[in-house]
Amino acid sequence: MTDPVGIRAWQRLDARTTTSGAPTADDIAALAGICVRHVINLALPGHPEILPDEGKVCGEHGIAYTAIPIPFDHPTEQHYRQFRAAIAGNDPVHVHCVMNWRVSALFYRSNVENGMDRDKALAMLTRQWDPRTADNPAARAWASLIGL
Repeated sequence: MTDPVGIRAWQRLDARTTTSGAPTADDIAALAGICVRHVINLALPGHPEILPDEGKVCGEHGIAYTAIPIPFDHPTEQHYRQFRAAIAGNDPVHVHCVMNWRVSALFYRSNVENGMDRDKALAMLTRQWDPRTADNPAARAWASLIGL
């Protein structure tokens, strides 16, 4: 099975986990085509780049949908715990936000907590962004949450 092309900030983390920025309806169809069974959206509802009916579109393709809205400027430990609970399981999962920044940061922490070498986890994170050096004012909150 070949990964889809053209999905914003696409990244495959392992055989069951993929991530990206905001998907389109066509992207969700492509996710179904690679047997994704659960989509987790970490973006805030109402963001102009997020599908307003994403849960419905996922359902039309037989994909479960979970929304965990995380304000980019105020990620919390509770958000992280919700994320960890949502990614648990064995089904192929796709996690996204707007630019794959929230997602890559949370996976960095999760991967390190699960025993992945920090350098390897950091290399995966920095394919998307680096909260230690980003000029976005919210970057410090993310670096703190994930232990950088």
